[in-house]
Amino acid sequence: MLGLMQQWPLLCHKILDYAAAQHGQREIVSRSVEGPIVRTNYVELRGRALKVAQRLERDGYGLGDRIATLAWNTARHLEVWYGIMGVGAVYHTLNPRLFPEQIVWIMNHAEDRLLFVDLTFLPIVEKHCPGVKSVKKVIVLTDAAHMPQTSLANAVAYEEWLAEADGDFAWKSFDETTAAGMCYTSGTTGNPKGVVYSHRSNVLHAMMAAMPDAMGISTRDTVLPVVPMFHANAWGLAQSSPMVGAKIVMPGGKMDGASIYELLDTEKVSFTAAVPTVWLMLLQYLEETGKKLPHLKRVVIGGSACPRAITEKFQKNYDVEVIHAWGMTEMSPLGTLCTMKPEYDDLQGDARFAIQQKQGYAPFGVEMKVTDDEDREHPWDGKTFGRLKVRGPAVAGSYYGGASSEQFATDGWFDTGDVAHIDAHGYMQITDRAKDVIKSGGEWISSIDLENLAVGHPDVAEAAVIGVRHSKWDERPLLVIVRKPGREPEKADILSFMNGKIAKWWMPDDVAFVSEIPHTASGKIQKMTLREQFKDYRLPTETAI
Repeated sequence: MLGLMQQWPLLCHKILDYAAAQHGQREIVSRSVEGPIVRTNYVELRGRALKVAQRLERDGYGLGDRIATLAWNTARHLEVWYGIMGVGAVYHTLNPRLFPEQIVWIMNHAEDRLLFVDLTFLPIVEKHCPGVKSVKKVIVLTDAAHMPQTSLANAVAYEEWLAEADGDFAWKSFDETTAAGMCYTSGTTGNPKGVVYSHRSNVLHAMMAAMPDAMGISTRDTVLPVVPMFHANAWGLAQSSPMVGAKIVMPGGKMDGASIYELLDTEKVSFTAAVPTVWLMLLQYLEETGKKLPHLKRVVIGGSACPRAITEKFQKNYDVEVIHAWGMTEMSPLGTLCTMKPEYDDLQGDARFAIQQKQGYAPFGVEMKVTDDEDREHPWDGKTFGRLKVRGPAVAGSYYGGASSEQFATDGWFDTGDVAHIDAHGYMQITDRAKDVIKSGGEWISSIDLENLAVGHPDVAEAAVIGVRHSKWDERPLLVIVRKPGREPEKADILSFMNGKIAKWWMPDDVAFVSEIPHTASGKIQKMTLREQFKDYRLPTETAI
């Protein structure tokens, strides 16, 4: 027997319809690429998205066509997304921080037919994208007054292109499992892998993200998605914010501490989200200027492990709640968020910070387990760590083109490549990437734990830990440090700070100081490059054997 409820497919453009109907005058504020602050609202954004959809159909784009965007977080980018999805085409976000050759490879692999690009990135397109033969037109996200001279024969200014539509258009109808978006991983080995989101998965993920014990956003919030739209759906905020009718503030391309603070302050932002490096810049700006954050209530930090020092400064100095989060492009991307269950209500001080260092627990819609290499499930005891595997309605079931099929089990579980443990209350903690864990004397050492501890030193700007070959122990940890400007800590200072806070056999065997640590395009530490850099490094403990 089947239920007798209406068939109402979960399609992304219905999110925008709802926002316009129920929260139509709620503002969307953008720092434009041209410079000025631009204001619109959900009614106007929906109207322009309908024009995008109408114009796309007139140009011959529709169901299943991959349409690329190379752009910052702005209202224009948002309306383009919804317009693309509204005709059944697939938005394909390109990460400008990738090498140009990787961008070209990704576009060719996806067979993109059209490209929307911000002025900032037009030189990249002019130089490299003529090699993408599938792209028939390039639309530059600006108006005629700001449209530069370009060597691209098929380029047009967005506002001129859009003006040829009147918005008298109805969204297309199709199955909710139709592809809506596409994002490629920025892996450190091999070619990037394509993840294809469906309308259903995007809508369900937005619902998951907005829940009170997840991001907990509502129509009363002003949301600043600092995390870019080209990083896995801006962590769902491009869909969950209009779903709840929140005011949105888009930062454009200015990500420095002063620019982010300006928007937080002038727009009275209550909720924001980004990777730790962004918040390090903001906190440094606040410390230098003595400014405060009177409006900000919650900040989500993910992308890489959040150092305890960042959590402490936000909460102790500025009364801003930190929500540590974890996820992946393959998970749309949210997997866990570290909001507090009632079991931890009475925790204070160090005990509470210790819980907040964990990545948190999974919302409804994410199943999670930790296994050994033979897929035997480990207990949730908070100490037995192994391979982290997940499944759910917003988790990838395969990569585009069938790459790396070994990560997807026949029973639906996806091997994340992370090593983690889960405690009795369901809180998960990443201890490493499987390829980064340090194997010393048959035991595992977490590089992430060591990095988080080292970055708590007042003179350390950034830290990375890699395993270096050792004749007796197989591998031992080498701590790589970037000093803060004007600070000169020595090896003994760093090791003394860490001593007693971790197991003695976890202590790094040596400390190396560098001017910078390499990162991937998504801001994660590039351990593979570090390991190559220090492949011939001889630890001082070798001489003691």
